[in-house]
Amino acid sequence: MNFAVLQFPASNCDQDAIHALRDVLGHPARYVWHKETSLGDADAVIVPGGFSYGDYLRCGAIARFSPVMQAVKQFADNGGLVLGICNGFQVLTEAGLLPGALVRNRDLQFHCEHIFLKTATPDSPFTNKIPEGKWLKIPIAHGEGCYFADEETLAELKANNRILWQYCSATGELTEGANPNGSLLNIAGICNERRNVAGLMPHPERACERLLASDDGRWIFESMIATLQNRTVAKAA
Repeated sequence: MNFAVLQFPASNCDQDAIHALRDVLGHPARYVWHKETSLGDADAVIVPGGFSYGDYLRCGAIARFSPVMQAVKQFADNGGLVLGICNGFQVLTEAGLLPGALVRNRDLQFHCEHIFLKTATPDSPFTNKIPEGKWLKIPIAHGEGCYFADEETLAELKANNRILWQYCSATGELTEGANPNGSLLNIAGICNERRNVAGLMPHPERACERLLASDDGRWIFESMIATLQNRTVAKAA
């Protein structure tokens, strides 16, 4: 499976994503510069974390206008898998590929710590391999990770199982104390209506090796890989 990892000026998790996908999971992964207009032969796209364009205006607000984002939109419209991580999640909301917005953390502080994630549904290309009852231990590093949306959008996300991950305690409880940034409904990640575009604030690419205190992030990438492999088999049938 071929992964395209976008690079914007001031991206800082692109190399982590390449390492996790290529060196740890063993799949081809390459950088795609923000000025490119094609994703090449990509089977999936990762929009990585960092501070694209210095986070001027709003996080992700300038990156949405990069030439490569037109290719990403077309790729997503054709059913391609797109995962936005941290700043990548912000970029996807600014680009209209995901609903809602990421705003300042409720305490106005930057949070860099390990948190726990509860997988709200296995019904997505990004969660289908995560074991039932497995709370993912994954790091966060953001100052604007509070997910916000109007009541209508939140109701739609809930009704259609589009909330993929929620911040939880070490025992899987959705508590206020487990929510590091004040996100509504403890939302850490969501998907679009077609379920092929997802975004999350935690960094699974930083949790793919036990040397890094957790390898739980692998389950998210393994889910994507399994989905792509199943698609390949279906096309060949």
